Amino acid sequence: MSKNKFNRRQFLSSTALIGAAAATTGTGAFLTSCTGQGNNKQKFTPLRQTGDLYIPILTDKAIDGQELKAGIVGCGGRGSGAAMDFLNAANNVKITALGDVFQDRIDALRQTLLEKMGVEIPESQCFTGFDAYQKVIDADVDVVIFATPSVFRPEQCRYAVEKGKHAFLEKPIAVDPTGYRSLMVTSRQADLKGLCILTGTQRHHQRSYVESYKKVQEGYIGDIVSGNVYWNQNQLWYKERQPGWSDVEWMIRDWVNWKWLSGDHIVEQHVHNIDVFNWFFGQKPISCVSFGSRWRRRTGDQYDNFSTDFLYENGVHLHSMCRQIDGCANNVSEFIQGTKGTWNSTDMTIRDLKGNIIWQFDFDAEKENYQQISPYVLEHVNWITAIRNKSPFNQIESDAISSLCGIMGRESAYTGSEITWEQIEASTQNFLPEILELGSHPAVNINISAPGMSE
Repeated sequence: MSKNKFNRRQFLSSTALIGAAAATTGTGAFLTSCTGQGNNKQKFTPLRQTGDLYIPILTDKAIDGQELKAGIVGCGGRGSGAAMDFLNAANNVKITALGDVFQDRIDALRQTLLEKMGVEIPESQCFTGFDAYQKVIDADVDVVIFATPSVFRPEQCRYAVEKGKHAFLEKPIAVDPTGYRSLMVTSRQADLKGLCILTGTQRHHQRSYVESYKKVQEGYIGDIVSGNVYWNQNQLWYKERQPGWSDVEWMIRDWVNWKWLSGDHIVEQHVHNIDVFNWFFGQKPISCVSFGSRWRRRTGDQYDNFSTDFLYENGVHLHSMCRQIDGCANNVSEFIQGTKGTWNSTDMTIRDLKGNIIWQFDFDAEKENYQQISPYVLEHVNWITAIRNKSPFNQIESDAISSLCGIMGRESAYTGSEITWEQIEASTQNFLPEILELGSHPAVNINISAPGMSE
């Protein structure tokens, strides 16, 4: 097997609910529609056999089972959202501990949980500081939800697995190669302990994507020959520095704009789209050439646009484009070209080479047959079901690989160099400070990377 292909364990992340499980997912053929004359008579050559596909269980709620107590690490907007998603995904689950660097974020989530869900978290179960994640993990919880800035994810996940906790890791799960390698080791340890690890690439739990994936693997578009993926939008939120904030406090409160915390937006956000192509294609890239720049970003030291050419085996190219600039054309989607047709996530259709729709996901049927259609809740449904079924479930490797793809694209753009997978995988780059404290940080003196010039 080629070294750039995912083997079954790597690509499926050791999840074993495959093959026959498709019959129990509730994502059957009644959610799809086919159009055009004679399409039901077409014969397709599968890209993968049924037993090699992981199909998630996407019922409205997770199966009933033992009580699960969760701790939330990172109580900002994403942590608050993930807390609600967890509570809405199953019966007999509760949140019992909160942790964050800042007390005001804990206070806000405590209030939200009390007002919206009737959940009261005692002060004794609320922890602040950079070591709050350890205190939450040690606070008699069964699962941990991590939604801190991404640079902290590898170490936090390592500690959770060491302590035998199931975990949800918001994407991206690495912002540098050192974090990536740490996660790959942690992933194997999680497997040995039978732990279920969910990552925040929720398209893997979105019925329209799952059904599209199945059709592509069944051969509806033939062999994959190229792809285009996009995340172009206005700039995300930002925080102006306030009096009394240290360098690090400002950076953490404004974290999506600082590359040491978020990895830059090609990693932090565009990882979703790159991950879809890797998932459908089943390979990781050989190399890439990328460029980008910074025009109008208000804070931080990141670029605001990237364009990357990823090269895969057999001459397959993926064009990756992401931009966060106000007032420009927006597009968040994935497109895959095959030898027999195309798949487009914009309308979840498969077309033949003449442009005829031969398959389309039926969103109306999904709404008729399900109450829960949010992929952010459904990923928790699948995760909790795996925990209660004691089924192997571990997405660390696949998400770590997609995160490293974004890192590779970022570094190619920053340097102007072609970068190979072997180079980025072996890089010693490490953004995590040796000492974590709310003090000064050299990166606050903004130095924008200049391609073709040594920093």
